[in-house]
Amino acid sequence: MAALVHLGMVFLHVAPSNTVTKQHGKAIDEWIYPEFEQNWKLFAPNPLQQNIEVQVRADVRTVDGTTRTTGWYDLSAEDGAAIDGNLLPSHTEQNELRRAWDFLTATHDSSNRPIGLRGTLAETYLRRIVVLRLDRDDAAGGQGGAVERVQVRSRTTNVPPPEWSDEQVSTTPQYRLLPWWPVPADEAAGGIR
Repeated sequence: MAALVHLGMVFLHVAPSNTVTKQHGKAIDEWIYPEFEQNWKLFAPNPLQQNIEVQVRADVRTVDGTTRTTGWYDLSAEDGAAIDGNLLPSHTEQNELRRAWDFLTATHDSSNRPIGLRGTLAETYLRRIVVLRLDRDDAAGGQGGAVERVQVRSRTTNVPPPEWSDEQVSTTPQYRLLPWWPVPADEAAGGIR
């Protein structure tokens, strides 16, 4: 029964606007966001025309009590390496980070301030993902170390047009740097999974 409800909610989310989605849109959105969101609509795909890399660095407290700032971890490259050559990559490996970034950019203004409650939810969701990834990469330097703050940035590059096209696009990377986010103690210690 739960699977049928889920499939129905996903269908209503991706289907063109209709009476049901207009009347029950809030309930559908609460079911879908942020874990199941799609970046396309049924019968109207919108292929990505940019390469977006999500990167993170952190202030970590090491075992001896000192604080240091890590270098930038390219989480998108790590995801790419995880699915490269994998015949059956998981949905999470392919989309978790990308969708979290899309969710954040859709709920923040150009000054990186959250717009409403969904903006705060997007920050929390992305922060938890990057902290878990930093933990997986052992950024804190072993047992007893902890991530105290994280800073996320994106590097966006336009996909060059095909050789036969007259279209001209800039392939110069554009960066979007978010402010430092403090990491709650339970997340820093790896308590949220």
